[in-house]
Amino acid sequence: MTDESLTRGIDHVGLSVLDLNVTRDFFVECLGWKQVGGKPDYPAAFVSDGHVLLTLWQVEKPDDAVGFDRKRNVGLHHLALRAANEEAFAEIFARVSAWPGVRVEFAPELLGAGPKRHTMIYEPGGVRIEFDLQPPAKA
Repeated sequence: MTDESLTRGIDHVGLSVLDLNVTRDFFVECLGWKQVGGKPDYPAAFVSDGHVLLTLWQVEKPDDAVGFDRKRNVGLHHLALRAANEEAFAEIFARVSAWPGVRVEFAPELLGAGPKRHTMIYEPGGVRIEFDLQPPAKA
């Protein structure tokens, strides 16, 4: 990346969710994030792990919402979150795979030839999330 770029990373990611409370609780209670704001009249909740800010927006008519299809919908394919370390990666998978309403797409595995590893889940509100681990380079 060069200094000519007009942008500087991601400010936040906005996600439309089926059930605001369920998805907020997944991030806050399961992953240990903090709720850092909200907009009750929308309704929306803003959550952060201290590095990434997500704005979670309740869809207006959950019963009429169209489910995610990564091969047919334009827009979000998945949200990828980096684990802090090996222990955190294992803890994340243990927590999310046991969380009510989570659907595991695949358990932790090598990404390509590795050494990077990843896992993919759907959180209870239907958003596809990847958790990955980039092992430290060997000296």
